[in-house]
Amino acid sequence: MQFYLDGYEPGDPFVKHPHPSLAERGAELPDTADVVIIGCGPAGLVLAAQLAEFPEIRTVIVDRRDGPLEVGQADGVACRTVEMFEAFGLADQLVHEGYQVNEVTFWRPDPQDTSSIVRTGRIDDVEEGLSEMPHMIVNQARMLAYLRDHMRRSATRAEPFYGLHATDVRVDPDTSAEHPVEVTLQHVEGFEPTGKTSTIRARYVVGCDGSRSGTREAIGRRLEGDATNQSWGVLDVLAVTDFPDIRLKSAIHSEQGSILIIPREGGYLVRLYIELDNDRDAEMLRNRTATPEKLAAVANRILHPYSIDVKHVGWWAVYEIGQRLCDRFDDVPDDESRLPRAFIAGDACHTHSAKAGQGMNVSMADAWNLGWKLGTVLRGTSRPEVLRTYSAERQKVAQQLIDFDREFAAMFSARPDGDADPERFQHYFREQGRFTAGVSVRYEPSALTARPVHQHLAEGFPIGMRFHSAPVVRLADAKPMHLGHAARADGAWRLYAFADSAHPTEPGSRLRALADFLVSPESPIARFTPSGADPDSVIDVRSVLQQGHRAVSVDDLPPVLLPRKGKFGLVDYEKAFCPDPNADIFDLRGLDREQGCLVVVRPDQYVANVLPLDAHDELVEFFRGVLVEA
Repeated sequence: MQFYLDGYEPGDPFVKHPHPSLAERGAELPDTADVVIIGCGPAGLVLAAQLAEFPEIRTVIVDRRDGPLEVGQADGVACRTVEMFEAFGLADQLVHEGYQVNEVTFWRPDPQDTSSIVRTGRIDDVEEGLSEMPHMIVNQARMLAYLRDHMRRSATRAEPFYGLHATDVRVDPDTSAEHPVEVTLQHVEGFEPTGKTSTIRARYVVGCDGSRSGTREAIGRRLEGDATNQSWGVLDVLAVTDFPDIRLKSAIHSEQGSILIIPREGGYLVRLYIELDNDRDAEMLRNRTATPEKLAAVANRILHPYSIDVKHVGWWAVYEIGQRLCDRFDDVPDDESRLPRAFIAGDACHTHSAKAGQGMNVSMADAWNLGWKLGTVLRGTSRPEVLRTYSAERQKVAQQLIDFDREFAAMFSARPDGDADPERFQHYFREQGRFTAGVSVRYEPSALTARPVHQHLAEGFPIGMRFHSAPVVRLADAKPMHLGHAARADGAWRLYAFADSAHPTEPGSRLRALADFLVSPESPIARFTPSGADPDSVIDVRSVLQQGHRAVSVDDLPPVLLPRKGKFGLVDYEKAFCPDPNADIFDLRGLDREQGCLVVVRPDQYVANVLPLDAHDELVEFFRGVLVEA
């Protein structure tokens, strides 16, 4: 990560200078805001962390709890989520602290003695080459702490306001008003009203307030779906056991039920997802008398002939599986007569089981999708119409999740019998690995996602899917790194120019011709970058050459790859890369070596377009539908 652009200063370089407006804002709850976020769960804090990168925007985050969550419910962190945290500069801490899921074991009844269980399979948890990031297990409360720390280091010094329960959200029909949204907040202590209320008027509101969302009700949306009549207990425990795979993710099916074992961070803690039987555990379910001791007894029943002796319980719960979904994630009427002003994200618009580990991950992805759109619209660089794409894109993803979760939950709970194929669930688990890793999302064509006219130039970067990073070597300092890690969650678009086969100094170089265009008055950089802003603040150009890093020099680069930035006009040397000699990105991602190509990537790392290097007019036309003329 770069720093010292505006001068050397001692101290922590990752703590940004406070924005000048902070002196005027104060620490009290304001009367007006640009965005009000209701809820400090995973969706709310990812959204807040993204908007913290826009310090000129006034964002208010409220939560009805008295303080930060101490013990989290979710714990699975998909590969795609770790990629997202890398963009916030938080992946190293996450990976260092968490438990890395490497393999999964499968257990079924022993054919020789069906009252016992035996291991029937063992596979890699993540498909080779799927992501440079691992599948991690980290307590949700710690994930939220990382995000709050990021917000505190930002120029906004953002902090949530706790003890505030949103009781009403109203959107003025006259949405031309400067602050058309009114949020009424009830002050609470320990969830009990104090008698005091406050009101904030905002430009936008986002309800990240869970499955019982008041924001959802206020904008007239409903969760539609059904319960499955399946109940599960969850235990986070420190325990002594003779079960040999206690430090491996394990899916266990026995004649007595099913358990999913998830080892936790720290080396000792383990999570047990325990299926509760509607007959054998009926009394516990009917009378709601579940206790950690009763859940542990069910776990021992299922694990036979192995046993588990619980020494300490960190957290526990009982929940019923249900798949529910809203038809829209914003307040736009069916006739789409106006642009959205209120949004919902995470559990407020989709709920499902916890066993596939998707809830927190999909909720965070909702928030990142919305966050950069809100930030750039409020900053004035994106057209307000891009806000329509949030509901369109994320509702389809949530529908896919609901469909997957319904099938996954049914298959996980299926009773083993003599005719059952013990490899069926294992095969299904492997086949669905891309979905559970979070990398199978593909957005349909829209203003933000072009049709795949030139996809053949970059087969490994499918339009609409996340930009799949690959190893490269940075030219200026010969640093081996991942190309995708050069991008931050700063709201900027990326143009990755993969060079043609010619040397960049040759007259016939397509890359050189593109570079000349990008510094011309007709280029999208000139047309859509506000006056006085750094040249890469809206559209960030980076290039990968075909030559090795010792066969080309910084002197060979065109000016667009050596932009001058900051008050001193310093040169940014980190825009050009070369192939890694051990893993050539041109081969890994199926890039056309003769012609090269231009890969346009959205601020949330999804591929928006693939173009020939000389498709200058197409490039400008694409951005005209998204960005605001400067």
